[in-house]
Amino acid sequence: MLSTGHLPVNYLREGVFAVCMYEKGLIVFQGNNIRRTWFNDEWWFVAVDVIGALTGSKDPAGYLKDMRRRDEGFSQGWGQIATPLKIDTPGGKQQINCVSVKGAFRLIQSVPSPKVEPFKLWLAKVGYERVQEIENPELAQDRAKMYYEEKGYPKEWIEKRLRGIAIRQDLTKEWSERGIKEQRDFDILTNEIAKATFGKTIKEHKEIKGLDNKNKNQNLRDHMNDLELIFNMLGEASTTAITKSRDSEGMKECKKDSKDGGKIAGNARLELEKKTGEKVVSSDNYLGLKKKRLK
Repeated sequence: MLSTGHLPVNYLREGVFAVCMYEKGLIVFQGNNIRRTWFNDEWWFVAVDVIGALTGSKDPAGYLKDMRRRDEGFSQGWGQIATPLKIDTPGGKQQINCVSVKGAFRLIQSVPSPKVEPFKLWLAKVGYERVQEIENPELAQDRAKMYYEEKGYPKEWIEKRLRGIAIRQDLTKEWSERGIKEQRDFDILTNEIAKATFGKTIKEHKEIKGLDNKNKNQNLRDHMNDLELIFNMLGEASTTAITKSRDSEGMKECKKDSKDGGKIAGNARLELEKKTGEKVVSSDNYLGLKKKRLK
């Protein structure tokens, strides 16, 4: 399935229209493989493959050309939707127009085929739910809880995970109000907390758990055990408290806060490991969860 951050089901079935999501980012529509490549830290999909899978057209390139001719706004914004990337073909690597997940959604919105109507309705529903969540943040937490329940996570784990989400939101809000705007900067600060808390970068921690660093569907926090979640929360909550007490501003000061906040959690982790003789960072993950299918 083309994945957004808020999709609480693993399968979507509407008549003959079926979409499945695979861990590696390859998506399949009724047996039609859609080629993809890794670019700018996310998967990009071959546009004509997406069109072919959505419409069943024998000439997806021609179909896409007709779409661009019919939809003036779509045509004028094509340069922002599609990017030529090197893709393996029988004749070797070639530059082919590819779209990100966001771009794929834009393609879906422009396809007039009746096959796509269920997906359009789903997109409208997701958009409406997002507006509801902005107006009432508690709804987002309720939907997140439902998402984890449907994936088969233990109830006690879900409670900790949701608490961690709330603590994370407090921290990112604090950072945003203190001049942190770019996603790259959020990532750097988060990694500083992780290194100080666990003695591992986020990438290293994911590798220990056997997670794919290129797969954004494999969120490290979704594979943490109870203790990892607890120490992660301590590191982020401590960082928030330190940032507020110092009235920090900008990347340099927030970075120091992140290291100091993570160090508090890291010291607690080391003390626990000394007492128990066991490492907190574990290779355990939840990749083997039995996913529930939406009826």
